[in-house]
Amino acid sequence: MRRRLLWKGKSVQEIWSTLISEFSDIPDLPTMTRIVVRLMLAALLGGIIGYERERKARSAGVRTHMLVAVGSALFVLGPTQTGMDVSDLSRVLQGIVQGVGFLGAGAIIVRAGQHKVEGLTTAANIWATAGIGIVVGLGLEATAVLSTIIVLIILAAVPFILPAAGTDDGDQNER
Repeated sequence: MRRRLLWKGKSVQEIWSTLISEFSDIPDLPTMTRIVVRLMLAALLGGIIGYERERKARSAGVRTHMLVAVGSALFVLGPTQTGMDVSDLSRVLQGIVQGVGFLGAGAIIVRAGQHKVEGLTTAANIWATAGIGIVVGLGLEATAVLSTIIVLIILAAVPFILPAAGTDDGDQNER
C-alpha cells in the first residue's frame, strides 16, 4: 500500500499541481520566446537611450530607461496574455502615460531665481522610452527600433542645429 504525504490535510501531489497551475501562464515555447524577445528588446532599446543620457551626465540613465521600457512592456504584455479587449487595453495605456508623466515630472527642476527650467529633455526622454516599451509589448518591434533611432537622432542632431541659448529645456550642456 502506497503512503500519501499529507500536509494540513492536503497531499503533496495536490500542492504540487496547484503550484504548477499557478505558473502555467506561459503555455508553450513560442509564447515564452515571444515574451522573452519583447522584454529583452524593451530592455535593450531603453538601455541604448539611457546610455546616451548617461554619457551626457543626465539624471536618468541606463537603468532608469531600461526599467521604464521593460515596465511599460510588462503592463501591455500581461493584459494581452489574459485576452483583454483592445478597448480595455486603452485604459492600461492611459495609465502608463499618466504614471510615467509623474515620473518625468520628478526630473524637472525649476530654478526661479535664475529663470531656468532644467530636465525637460530628460522627462520627455522617459516618456518616449515608455512609448517604445509599450510598442514592444504590443509586438511592434520594427516600429520600436525605428522610434529608438528617431529619438537618438533628435538627441544627437538637434543640439547642433539649434543654438544652445535658444533652448527652453535647460539642458544647455547637450553638446
